[in-house]
Amino acid sequence: MNGYTVTLYSSGDSLPPMPAGSFFHSPELFHIIEKTPGHRPFMAVVSRLDGKVAAHMMAVFRRTRWALFGKAQIYGEGDYESDEPSAPLFGMMLETLTHCFRSRLCLVAEISGLSRKMFAYRQFRQCGYFPIRWQEVSNSLHSVPPGERLTAKTLRNIRQGKAMGVTCREARSREEVRAFHRLLARYYRTKWRRYIPSEAVIAALWDNAHIRIFLTFYKERLIGGSLCAYDRGDAWLAFMASRRKTYRRLHPDTLTVWHAIHWAWRHNYAHIKFTDVGLPYHGNPVRRFILGFGGKPVARYRWFRIFFPWVSRLVGWFYRE
Repeated sequence: MNGYTVTLYSSGDSLPPMPAGSFFHSPELFHIIEKTPGHRPFMAVVSRLDGKVAAHMMAVFRRTRWALFGKAQIYGEGDYESDEPSAPLFGMMLETLTHCFRSRLCLVAEISGLSRKMFAYRQFRQCGYFPIRWQEVSNSLHSVPPGERLTAKTLRNIRQGKAMGVTCREARSREEVRAFHRLLARYYRTKWRRYIPSEAVIAALWDNAHIRIFLTFYKERLIGGSLCAYDRGDAWLAFMASRRKTYRRLHPDTLTVWHAIHWAWRHNYAHIKFTDVGLPYHGNPVRRFILGFGGKPVARYRWFRIFFPWVSRLVGWFYRE
């Protein structure tokens, strides 16, 4: 676009002053990721000719120590000078970041958390990305108390778990955060596409004011936990794990999610969002479980690019609508 330039930053020391915006695209999170082994943050910044920042968007590239290829991830469409995201400015940043991913032997790039399903559809296609419909659930917390939205089954499970002695609270020490990370790793061990941050990332996030880690206990045994992010008046349940098979009668998964919802409501957040409910097929058990807390399902696009063109075309064709 005429009148704008894009600059890519890979070092936190060189970032220009940027207006306050989303935590997910902030210099604050950039510095956290920058200190994490195996992770590399990149910030695409669009500036006007007078040097004023018009938009910026952060991406995270990660690669394990012995892997040849890595994966890139962007959450949301970035921050903009105006309140409304601009698809043309987004396209400029996306093109710059995509070239960066290609030069770093990226296998897959994924963009999720977009505010609108059709946002920047043309720009995504021009950069070689394909969409997959993804299920999200949003619970409203500002109109009625969340307890009034629970299904009868969910309410019964909450009462049963509490009656049997299950308790929930925030993590209080680095050792508890370490135990939570071990629980996450075990819980997602068989879920091949789910990314679990390293213990160093979890510990760094726990020290941040935008993050809370909640733990669920039974007789001082950790049986569940969640990591929630808070930004711009809303809450996001980013990671959740429980020992639901071992402690089935205690319903640790239900108590863990309910505590995160109730905490957000008590602290006056407008919504709590579940952004990774999975593919929106009818028999999705995760979708059915989350909807038991009274949220509304929303199908949005997640955009992917596989940096082997024929594979990307094949997968895009398979998930076409």
